[in-house]
Amino acid sequence: MTIAEVSERFGLSQDTLRYYERIGLIPPVNRNKSGIRAYTEEDVKWVDFIKCMRQSAGLPVEALIEYVTLFQQGDDTLETRKELLMEQRGRLAAKIEDMTGTLLRLDDKIVRYEQTIVRKERTLRTPAD
Repeated sequence: MTIAEVSERFGLSQDTLRYYERIGLIPPVNRNKSGIRAYTEEDVKWVDFIKCMRQSAGLPVEALIEYVTLFQQGDDTLETRKELLMEQRGRLAAKIEDMTGTLLRLDDKIVRYEQTIVRKERTLRTPAD
């Protein structure tokens, strides 16, 4: 796949894809004879993984770069990679818990506003003669 195709598929700019590769967020992408990036299915899986971890889960760039670096070092880093992912999972779970609490507070506030509006509407009604 070309960088344009990957860009369109994942909704990421070509500059973002180049940046991800430059900083080590995704492994280096092979190039064709003309020097143009030629994304393999494996490269596409990396882009998908990084997009998910960054945009959906909010994992820090530094942690993901560390993960990719460890991955490239081979199987000797399996345990370290697992630990890194478990640590990030714990942080994400705590964030979800915080967000759930915030969501419940917002729901409570909305209910209070709805109750206030209903009371106000009752006082505005004039009794039928």
